[in-house]
Amino acid sequence: MAKNSTTTFTSESVCAGHPDKICDQISDAILDEVLKQDSHGRTAIECLAASNRLIIAGEVGARAKVDFKKIAREQIKRLGYTNSKFNFSDKSPIDVYVHEQSLEISVGVKRKGAGDQGMMFGFACKETAVLMPLPIMIAHVLTRKMDQVREENIVDYLRPDGKSQVTIEYKNGKPVKIIQVVIAIPHKESVALDYVKDDVYRVIVTPVLETFGFKMKKDKLIVNGTGIWHNGGPASDCGLTGRKIVVDTYGGYARVGGGCFSGKEPSKVDRGGAYAARFLAKNVVAHGLAEKAEVRLAYFIGAKKPTMEDIETFGTAKKSHKVILSFMNKILDTSVEGILKGLDLQRPIYLPTAAYGHFGREEFPWEKVV
Repeated sequence: MAKNSTTTFTSESVCAGHPDKICDQISDAILDEVLKQDSHGRTAIECLAASNRLIIAGEVGARAKVDFKKIAREQIKRLGYTNSKFNFSDKSPIDVYVHEQSLEISVGVKRKGAGDQGMMFGFACKETAVLMPLPIMIAHVLTRKMDQVREENIVDYLRPDGKSQVTIEYKNGKPVKIIQVVIAIPHKESVALDYVKDDVYRVIVTPVLETFGFKMKKDKLIVNGTGIWHNGGPASDCGLTGRKIVVDTYGGYARVGGGCFSGKEPSKVDRGGAYAARFLAKNVVAHGLAEKAEVRLAYFIGAKKPTMEDIETFGTAKKSHKVILSFMNKILDTSVEGILKGLDLQRPIYLPTAAYGHFGREEFPWEKVV
């Protein structure tokens, strides 16, 4: 980056009640139930949420009995969709089209190989304490705060669904200022937008930005860009599992792989490989081997080991490429079996990942610094 250069970068996040995230959470709740009953169970569960309808489809290969509709209704209720007048609720019709996993796929998995082909990327940098890019982390904390103030009735006129978006100014590659925050949040018709904006600025935006050491004037806040948003959820905008892959990863700040995460058990390297790549990148940066790191992995279906394993440090490396690769090999075996065992992934830990991002959250095993 040129000396004295100034750039901006924007990332977004979505609330747990966003239509796509409803689908992600139902898919991962089903995965967790399978893994509770069979730690070697295999799943690929997709959901589509539309006006007064949920469709669950995909495949399961496991010694497990799963009540798909019951799990889905529990998640829909938890997320605040309990009023049928909004044309999507825990009483809406649910169709289930789930079948056994293809034998042509399962043969490779049974041999401890990858459940799919693809490339995965893991990223880490020093912009935040959790070694994630700052824009996406602020965006995630904003959406979590939006959900909190609604769920705890701190702001009693809000409804499920919502988005955040954060634009940050960088100077010489370092974040220095919040340029703008955008909040989309549905609310009761009886409440004026100016009142909503005042509450959002005071109760949500200001305290969140302060935790990151920033301030922003209210005129830099946009709430509901068209001026009106009363009815959110799948009746207004249908949801799909896996459509928020950029929100789930690095907010566009770094490369992402070709596949989504939710609904897939970790032998599907779209998920397990992405977690391994983040674990390696984070540890490289945490151990001072580089200021910024992107780990690259690739597999083919049935492959036991990656066909690509490399790292890019963007000119910030403190040690040689060879030394960094040797360090990575010592802390994690990137064979499919090595990832599953090394990160202890064959257990029901996935529902919490399906909102507010999969990375930068210390409770997950791929975030541990060894």
